[in-house]
Amino acid sequence: MPRLVILGGPSCVGKGPLYKALKRFHPDLAGRLKQLVLYNDRAPRPGEEEGVDYFFRSREEIEGFRSDPNYVTADVRGDLQALEIDQIQRILDEGKDPFFEGNPFIPGKLREAGVLDRFPTLSVFLSPLSRDEITYLSDPAQNADLPKLIADVQRRKLLFRTKRQKNILSLKDLENIEKRCASALVEMREGWKFEHVIPLHDGEGNDNWEAFYFPIGDSRKALVAFAALLRGETPEGVERWEQDLLPA
Repeated sequence: MPRLVILGGPSCVGKGPLYKALKRFHPDLAGRLKQLVLYNDRAPRPGEEEGVDYFFRSREEIEGFRSDPNYVTADVRGDLQALEIDQIQRILDEGKDPFFEGNPFIPGKLREAGVLDRFPTLSVFLSPLSRDEITYLSDPAQNADLPKLIADVQRRKLLFRTKRQKNILSLKDLENIEKRCASALVEMREGWKFEHVIPLHDGEGNDNWEAFYFPIGDSRKALVAFAALLRGETPEGVERWEQDLLPA
């Protein structure tokens, strides 16, 4: 039976390469998914296509969706994004699985609006740290600054990805990276709302995804786990988080 599939997590955690690997190595599973297209108030980036990556609209137009019950809107790291709820039903009517891949804020708005109660749903969160690592680093005996560490972990991934994309980083690039780093902990606090959490240390741009053709390391583990969940299995290494796992 078709269902809504949600893949959420912080920026650069590896959502994009995971979906790309799924299409390469599990085309049968990826073929059932049809991506939901969000509205976004920012300008298109190089290579992005209207109606494929986002519907690019003015902030004023997307603000107008706030009063329309057929849309959910969320502020996402400085961007204003929105999703048309009826798009989910249209894809289900095609016999496909509507697929959301992105930040955890839009799924949060769908929950608040009761939308997820209307559809069968599989929700998966990708985390840059495992539950065990978070518990260990939260122990006062370790004297660790967990929020700073999470920001540092994501900063390295974001810097690596952006350098690969642009070679030379502008001040605007660095400001955008810091904004995403600051948001990482806030987004990880959304993890407990998802049915499944997959720890993934190999972020976007990591060699483990494509340098050797086959994914290796955590990239492979995440792909195996995600594919198993799509098949309705319960793989090893997939976690379920409690609400108070991360400090407020």
